[in-house]
Order: sequence, then structure tokens, then C-alpha cells
Amino acid sequence: MKALTNPYTPNAGAQPLALVGRDDEVQSFEVLLARIEKGRSEQSMIVTGLRGVGKTVLLALLRRKALARDWVVVEIEVRKHDDSEFRRDLAVQLRSALLELSPKIRWTDRMKHAASVLKSFTLSVDTTGKWSAGLDVEAAEGVGDHGDLSLDLTDLFLAVGQAAQEHEKGVVLLLDEVQFLKPSQWEALIQALHKVVQRNLPITMVGAGLPHSAELAGDAKSYAERLFTFPRLGYLSASDAKQALSLPAGEELVSFTPEALDRAVAITGGYPYFIQELGYAVWTVADGPVITEADVLAAEPTYEAKLDASFFRVRLDRATDLQRAYLRAMAELGSAPQKAADVAAVMGRASTNLGPTRAELINMGLLYTPEHGYAAFTVPHFDRFLLRAIPVLDVPAPRSRRA
Repeated sequence: MKALTNPYTPNAGAQPLALVGRDDEVQSFEVLLARIEKGRSEQSMIVTGLRGVGKTVLLALLRRKALARDWVVVEIEVRKHDDSEFRRDLAVQLRSALLELSPKIRWTDRMKHAASVLKSFTLSVDTTGKWSAGLDVEAAEGVGDHGDLSLDLTDLFLAVGQAAQEHEKGVVLLLDEVQFLKPSQWEALIQALHKVVQRNLPITMVGAGLPHSAELAGDAKSYAERLFTFPRLGYLSASDAKQALSLPAGEELVSFTPEALDRAVAITGGYPYFIQELGYAVWTVADGPVITEADVLAAEPTYEAKLDASFFRVRLDRATDLQRAYLRAMAELGSAPQKAADVAAVMGRASTNLGPTRAELINMGLLYTPEHGYAAFTVPHFDRFLLRAIPVLDVPAPRSRRA
């Protein structure tokens, strides 16, 4: 079939033609906004899941839902930044939020106060005043200028929340890749949101990150579990996965046989990104207008090669030889979470000696810890790729210690 009519979108964060299986999360978000609009508090959200389950796609959908309700949206993709750079990222976005709440020419006293607090917040980044978010206002004194990220962000959220309340609008922060937040940044966000809830101001947050993001939030502040809900995205049910394949095809008057859909679900495991990749590959080999099981099987090598060359390979290429060996040893044991001691045994090493390697892989986002003493892959089917890419486990010899 023609490439031009291919309805599948195997791109990072791209909205699929048929977004299925996420109704509960969308409904929860709409309830969150509606309750805040009525002056009632509601828990913010941190959506977690493995790579490729559609967290970023969901955030994009929530953005559209918020904009349709006339909310101001602040979008940030979290990076491994120090607190000063984190301040700057927040300040740039919140400056835009203030201007969305009201044009500068119509600013009220509360809007001007929020801008002054924002300037104080940015002066903590550059005390010379060279960078001040481009606001032609005097910095507030004693507010947002403590030099403590938690205190300053709390002051800023309160000021912006009061300005938004005056304009009968809300502000929602959409933060992607929240697992990269440093403990001090988690603490600041949680403390600021907590104070906003206490003051009943219209600011809320939805974060998205890897499965251990909920644990990171809890480690930063014990009351995080009461401030957030933690919906977890996983693979789609068989019926939803089949719809994710068949509905886009139907838009082009193409259908799948039941056997083709069963085979496609078995190959992809129901993971949303994998469904898009397989659907795209199938489209290139099938003649249509009916896609058969034979078409799906014919597309599988192309699908697998594409994943190996991009989705999987870019992650493995970042690893050192010892890190690669650790990942390969985990794959030897299977896709389930593995004990550190069991992985070490496969490698013929002591678990204590491999502790730093395991920690490095967690910090890189290749592993996460679902429970104490266990680690799991952050990428679905990564174990299968590792067995293909590294057929034989090769553990580097330990470095000799200098006398």
C-alpha cells in the first residue's frame, strides 16, 4: 500500500490516529480541573510507566483538554539540571503564563506582584540582574528571594495562583521525564503545590515519568502520597490493542483479519509504541485492502530491525562494557525484575562489587527499582533485544588494584 496513506505514527510523542485505553486517566484529569474550577481541592497526578507506553502522548492530550477549558498550560521537559537551571526553565514558562493570564497593559496589582516575585525568583539565578525573565518591574523584596528553592518556588506559586484566581483562570504544569528531577527539585515542587492546595488556589500539576517516579516523590516529602495520585500506564488490553491497529486502517478503508490482529498483539505485547511500529511496517508490505496474518509475519523482521536500530540501540550504545554485561546478564534471567545477587551470580561476580554499575544504569534511566533489592528494565522487550544484540555474555575482567 502507499506510504502516503500509512496511518501509523511511530514517532516519539506523536499522537496516534486512534488513542485508546487511556480513558480513565483523561477522565481523572478532567475531574481534577473541574473541581479546581469550582473552588474545591483535588490531588495532582504523576503518571508513570515504561518507555513507549504513551506517557508523552497522554500529556499532549491533557494539554489540549486544558486549553479547551481555557486553562493556562506550562509545559516543561525535565532535564538533569542543577537548581539554578531548573529555576530558569520554570521562570521562562511562568513568565509566558503570566502574559497568557493577561496582557501586560492590563495588569492589575496582583499581576504586577506576581511579576515582581518572578523577577526575584530569577535574580536567584543571576544576582547581577542580567537575566530577569524580561520583566520591566522591580523585584519584590523578601518574597521569592530567600535563596532556598523550596521557599522561593512556594512564594512564586502563591503569587501566580492569586493572579490566576483573580482572572478566574487556572494554571496547570505538565512536566515530562520527572524521574530526572533532583531531590531538592522534587521537594520544592511538592512543598509549593502543598501550600497552593492549602490556600485553595487554581494551580495543579501532572507529571509523567518512569515507574520509580512515585517512589522519588515519596522520598522527597512523606505527604506526597496524599498530594498526588499515581496512575500507571502499561500495555493495552488485547481488545484495545486491536482497536489501535484496526481503527487507523479503517480510516483508509483497510481491514485486518482476526488472525492478523491476534498475531500483531502477540508480537507487540500490546505496547502502544510497538503497535505503531508494527502497523507502519505491515502497511509497507501488505497489498490490502485486507491485511492477513501472513502480512503481519512478513512485516515482523522489518519491525524488529527498526526497533533494534533505533528504539533499543540508542540506549545500549550509551553503556560501558561492564554496564552492557550487566544488562545482558539480566536478560539471561528474563524480563521480570531481578535480584542484584542473581545478576551478579550470572556474571560470576560479587553483588557488592557490581552495586555501582547497577546504580549507574538506574541513573541513566535504563533500569528502575520496583522494590528493594530488585531491578527491572525501563524499556519493554529490552531483554529480547539484548539476547539478539549480544548473543554471548562477555564480562570484562576486573580492573587490577594498584598497590
